[in-house]
Amino acid sequence: MTNIYKLHPWHGVDIGNEAPELVTVFIEIIPSDTVKYEIDKQSGYLKVDRPQKFSNIVPALYGFIPQTYCAEDVASENMKNTGRVDIKGDGDPLDILVLTEREITHGDIIVKAFPIGGFRLVDNNEADDKIIAVLKNDDVYGQWKDISDVPVTIINRLKHYFLTYKQMPHKTPTCIIDEVYGKETAFEVIRASMSDYHHHYRRN
Repeated sequence: MTNIYKLHPWHGVDIGNEAPELVTVFIEIIPSDTVKYEIDKQSGYLKVDRPQKFSNIVPALYGFIPQTYCAEDVASENMKNTGRVDIKGDGDPLDILVLTEREITHGDIIVKAFPIGGFRLVDNNEADDKIIAVLKNDDVYGQWKDISDVPVTIINRLKHYFLTYKQMPHKTPTCIIDEVYGKETAFEVIRASMSDYHHHYRRN
């Protein structure tokens, strides 16, 4: 027994030696969830963030990449590519959607996935990139090697979710997607988030 305690999904689970080409992902929520779960940063357990108030349903497995953090370097990537100013990282691990043809029935699990692109999303002047990946060994979606291989209908479905999942009636939307980017740019964002994690959590 090398470890008798549950590893913290953010800090204790390794991102993987092949990152950013192949990454470990901790799945928080799945398409059938009617409640939005997210990691409790202190304990490492899933907690209820909020019930889904409206018809928004996450269109794929959704979670984060362990040992990543969105801070100065991720914000710098955003400003360099968009021309925006005064952008900050959102202070969370890097979000990721994992596409698979198979039904996975619950979250709180670890999977391996290949990043193929992402959305350069800004929420209230915070860089909140969403990496898009395919599940390792998926017989159908595993054929997609870059975001350009994904049908536009699926991209639009993913975009619609992130542009509306925080939207409330009679309030101005806060989420903006400036760019849909491919695999190589996704790698750059992941590397930036790994660098931010190193600077904030591995200084010694």
